Amino acid sequence: MSSKFKVQSKLPFVLLNVAMTADGKIATADRIFLPFSSACDQRHLLELRATADAVMSGARTVGPAPVTLGPGPARFRRLRLKRGLAEYNLRVVVSGSGSVNPQAEIFRHRFSPVIVLTTRRASPANLRRLRAVANVKICGTDKINLRTALRWLCEKWGVKRLLCEGGGELNAALFRAGLVDELHLTICPIILGGRQAPTIADGSGFTRLAKAAPLQIKSFKRVGNEIFAVFSMCRQK
Repeated sequence: MSSKFKVQSKLPFVLLNVAMTADGKIATADRIFLPFSSACDQRHLLELRATADAVMSGARTVGPAPVTLGPGPARFRRLRLKRGLAEYNLRVVVSGSGSVNPQAEIFRHRFSPVIVLTTRRASPANLRRLRAVANVKICGTDKINLRTALRWLCEKWGVKRLLCEGGGELNAALFRAGLVDELHLTICPIILGGRQAPTIADGSGFTRLAKAAPLQIKSFKRVGNEIFAVFSMCRQK
């Protein structure tokens, strides 16, 4: 899909930002995320947020952790304003069942709207609790239609640039839907191992090599003991 087509179809430019271990894991097998990347990578994350209208994450990423998906310190908010963006980015949580905890840290910080994307699988009780703390959008029956959801974010909220910060199942769904434009990947010098440990793209994956999401390297550099790589998607003509 060309950038021109995405503009015409009112879809945001989508970036994924992921820090992974040398064996491709993003968390331990218990799926409890504890940061393992350097301060340089944490700064890189905030620098990317300072370019985006919205930051999106899956429910498993924001639910148990002290995550706000906000822009961070004042210098990054000033950078956003200098670029013509709102001081605080929009925040998007993806939860197909609507089971994300309404007491999670992200809902306790009201500096910008929080949107929960969910499906008709979400119970009335879950929807009621989430609507008390966030804007809720139903985007599918059993699974979230990410193309529809992203188009709605663009048209309703003016999201032109969307940064996704995982987890692995959400990343994989975006790849399968052909919605990813750019991948920022930090490779960290650590091995976690574990058959059940999540990777940058989980779920059922692509069943045929011909269907795999092809990437092209845009940049590649070493900083300290980490590798910072940027890939763009190879669009089929």
